Parts: sequence; structure tokens; C-alpha cells
Amino acid sequence: MSDASQTPSRIRAQKDGLRILAGVATLAALICALPMLAVALAALGGGSGSIAHLASTVLPGYTATTLILVAQVALGTLVVGVGTAWLVTMTRFPGVRILEIALVLPLAFPAYVLAYAYTYLLDHPGIVQTTLRQVTGWGPRDYWFPEIRSPGGAAIMLILVLYPYVYLLARAAFLQQSAAAFLAARALGKSAWVAFWRVSLPMARPAIAGGVLLAVMETIADFGTVAYFGVQTFATGIYTSWFSLADRAAAAQLALCLLGFALLLAMLERYQRGEARYHDPGRRAQAMPPASLQGWRAVLAFCLCAAPVVFGCLLPVAVLFDMGLGSEQDLLGRRYLGFVRNSVTLAACGAAVTVMAAVCVGFFQRLRPGRFSAVAGYVARLGYAVPGGVIAVGLMVPFAAFDNGLDAWMRVQFDISTGLLITGSIWLLVAAYMVRFLAAALGAYEGGQSSVHGNMDAAARSLGQTPLGTLRRVHLPILTPSLLTALLIVFVDVMKELPATLIMRPFNYDTLAVQAYRLASDERLEGAAVPSLVIVAVGLLPVILICRQVGRRRH
Repeated sequence: MSDASQTPSRIRAQKDGLRILAGVATLAALICALPMLAVALAALGGGSGSIAHLASTVLPGYTATTLILVAQVALGTLVVGVGTAWLVTMTRFPGVRILEIALVLPLAFPAYVLAYAYTYLLDHPGIVQTTLRQVTGWGPRDYWFPEIRSPGGAAIMLILVLYPYVYLLARAAFLQQSAAAFLAARALGKSAWVAFWRVSLPMARPAIAGGVLLAVMETIADFGTVAYFGVQTFATGIYTSWFSLADRAAAAQLALCLLGFALLLAMLERYQRGEARYHDPGRRAQAMPPASLQGWRAVLAFCLCAAPVVFGCLLPVAVLFDMGLGSEQDLLGRRYLGFVRNSVTLAACGAAVTVMAAVCVGFFQRLRPGRFSAVAGYVARLGYAVPGGVIAVGLMVPFAAFDNGLDAWMRVQFDISTGLLITGSIWLLVAAYMVRFLAAALGAYEGGQSSVHGNMDAAARSLGQTPLGTLRRVHLPILTPSLLTALLIVFVDVMKELPATLIMRPFNYDTLAVQAYRLASDERLEGAAVPSLVIVAVGLLPVILICRQVGRRRH
């Protein structure tokens, strides 16, 4: 017997709610797909002349430098992330409880901020080399000092801020492992190192591989660090072609190359996460007791775990404070308050739009599981693998064509110039942020959604609630903590984002990130420290939330 509450008006309301959710989810997926399609079409429409010229001039260099940088960062984050995760999880030494939380702190730093700090510290006129010359009496050509502005220097900056991806996932994997397999290897006469290498590390491989791939995708998307250090990668090539050379076809073709590499990495990450399976027959056994380190071993473990925190967080903060105190930048002045207002406005709008899109996409997948909703969700997640420069080019090309076409038509028909209605607007930039960070918001939303039992949906439907009513009255109140986390994550990511903002921002609409980049490009590092410190301070907010969870997740 049908429910008496299912009147024709309620049935129509149910269908209307589903249509609204489907429409918003489809629109979000289409906006996420648009940059990739536009880049592909613009690159193919640029003809073979541009790509042939690129292949004979800069493309080999961009490719080699990008691959070398990716390999260095992958190896560095693997060694630092896995090594520190193993030490804080499986051993005990003085200070381990503080270090296991502090190891997450470098995640708050954009890599380009570290680049500014270490250039001020290590460059030729910096504190270190100046002190060295004063102490030894050497001249500028009497000694050799490593060049910070180099591909190796860029790799170190990226490793210091990206290793927490590997650390967090590896630490979680080690905490979940049972002692059975490890102790069995030890009982067979294997040393602790051999047991770790042959037993614990292979069991944690899926999580570690996922963290390394995330770090690699952030590496190919980085612009601020490589641009400041003068490292010629695809990211810097796109910006140079678009602005310095005004060659839109070349920029689109370079963006297509970078997009292909990014999507390949995204497919690898999804494949390894989906295919890797591990069955632990001893899962119910007691967790492995950590080994207590004494003497020089405890000192060595402390130094190894403290080094990433010191060089990735404490030292840069101290250097930035020193730089900021010596600058003439007034953070409370009218100009800087404008930078703060612009940054907060963009971050707030970007976070709100992105989280609303994530809610609609995630809830639509829950209500109507199937091929259509699965495809919409997959496309919506692709943005995390697409660098900001590619998204900027992919959105600027079609909307600039639309604005120019509309303006030409209005001039002919009505002798009115409409100008640029969409291109160069805040909302197109907000759309770019949504494309870039929708996957992060979806992850936070779906993590909370898993706690909402399906019986709650059935109970709401039996009481006559529409899909939108169920979302508003049942899901959102329960998911408030997850949604606030998603808002905070996207807010901070937008505050730190540089390439898309640099390319797409409205005229004379600068943010803290753009101001820091501009001052650093003019070699005014002391001035760049002030907006950099504000960005880091805001970035610490989600990191503190992560640190609280890290502190709780201990056996």
C-alpha cells in the first residue's frame, strides 16, 4: 500500500528536488571539465607551427626540468615522510609526542614562502654568506656555496612543505598494522631494519604511494617557487607564453602537455588506491609495542624528526619575522588592508561556492547512485590534478572568446560596446577556485556523510520530506563539523593559491599572495615577508585541526 503522504504535490516536490540536485551537480561537473576541454581545443586549434617551434626550442628543457624536479620531490618526500612516520609510531624517545604533532606544521607553508625566507638567509648578500666572509676574510670568489636559486633548491623547498602528505598517510598505515607479521619476522631472526623493509613497508605501500603521488601533483602545479628561483618548468612556461610573449596558442599547447601529465598521475593514484588490497590475518592481535630508544639512538631519532620541523617551520618563521621587522610594509595601512580584504573576499566566496557544489554533488550521488552521478562525481574530482595555470588558461580562452564575440555582435546590432563581462571578473576566478579545490571539499563532505545512516534518509522520506528537505533538516545539521572543516580547508587553499590568481585576477585587484610574489620578484624580500607571514598564520588554522586529530589517533 502506498504511503498516504505521497500526494501528487509531494511527488512533484520530490522530482523537483532531484532535478535541482542533478542540475547543480551537472553544472559543477561541466565547469570542472570546461578548462580541460578548452585547453585541448585551443591547443589543437593553434596549428602545428607553434608546437613544432616549442619542440625545437623550450619543450625539451621544460620536460626535462619538470621530470627531474618531480623525481627529486618524490624521493625526498618518500624518505622524510616514511622515515619520520616510522620513528614516531614505532619507537619512543624524549620529545616524540611533541614531534609527532609538530611534523605536520610545515603543511601550513606555501613553498614560495619558504623560497623567500631561504633566499634571504642563504643567498650571496644573505646572513649566512655575509657572516662567512666576515669570519674568514674571503672574497666573493674565494669560496663555493650551494646556489639556493636552482632546481635543487626548488626541490628542497617543495620537499619541506609536501612531506607531511606522506607522513600523515604512512603514520596512519603504521598505526593500523598488527604486530603479528613484524614479530614473526623478528622471531625468524631478522633484524628490526630487515623486518621493517620486508614486512611493515610493503603493507603500508598503498598509503605511501598515495601520499607521494599527491606531493608529485602539487609539484607540477607549483608556480611561485620555480618562477622565483628561475627554474624553467611547464608552469613557468605557460605564464611566460601567456603574458610575456602574448602567444595564446603556445600557452594552450604547453598547458595541454602539463594537463596530460597531471591526468596520468591522477589515474595512477586512483589505480593504486583502487587495486591495492591487503588482508591482515592478525588484525585482531594486539598492536605492536613501540621500542624504547636510549642513548645515542634516542638523540639520533630526535634529531632526524626535529630537522624537518626546524627547517620547514621554525627557522622560516624566525627569518620571516626578522625580514618583516626590517621592512617598511605597514600591515595596518590602507593599502595592505585592501590586500587582506581582497584575499578574504576571494577565499570566502571560493570556499562557499566550492562547498555548496560539493554538497550537491555528494548528496546527488547518495540519492541516485548510478553511472550518471558517478561520472559527475569523477569529473568534479579531476580538478585536484589540474594545475592552477592550466585551469586559468582553460577558462580564459572560452570566456574571452565569448566576451569578444558578444561585444562585436552588440557593436554591429546596437552600436554598444559590452566590454569584458566575464573575463577578468571575480566570479570567473571563483569558478577557477571551485575547479581546483572541489575534490578537497568533496573528500571532507563524504568523510562526514559516511556517518549518516541510510535509515535516516528512509525515515525522512516516510515523513514526506523532499530531497532538499532531507538535506536541510537531516544531513546538514549532522554534517556541520565536516562542512566547517571543508570550508576552512578551501579558504586556506585559496589564500595560498598563486598561478590562477596571478593570471585571472581583475585589474588592480591584488591579494596577499600576489603582493608577496610581486615584492619578491623585485628582490624586495623584506617587504614580501609581511604578506607571507599573514598567509602562513591563516594556513595554520586547518593544520591545527589536523594536529588535534593526529594527537588523538594513537593506540
